[in-house]
Amino acid sequence: MSVAERAITYASLILADDDVAITADKLEAITKAAGVTVEAIYFTLFAKAFESRDLKELLLNVGSAAAAAPVAGGAAAGGEAAAAAEEKKAESEAEESDDDMGMGLFD
Repeated sequence: MSVAERAITYASLILADDDVAITADKLEAITKAAGVTVEAIYFTLFAKAFESRDLKELLLNVGSAAAAAPVAGGAAAGGEAAAAAEEKKAESEAEESDDDMGMGLFD
């Protein structure tokens, strides 16, 4: 991550922490005050990204969203998960049966 990207990210966090709306003008003012040169496109991109989302909410719910996704996916693909477990069990049984013959790799 470049210095400019880090600066715009920190500026976004500063605004969110103070419960101030994240706008391109405010992001530009903070980065200029910090003495960091940032391409103008970043101000617009970050402002658009956070105009309809609450940055604090995104940060606080990172873990819960990641944990909820596999649960929802597993419920939708319950048959596939059962089939995969069955296949894995069959593979492990096949490996065990090879071991029972008393044959090793260097015998």
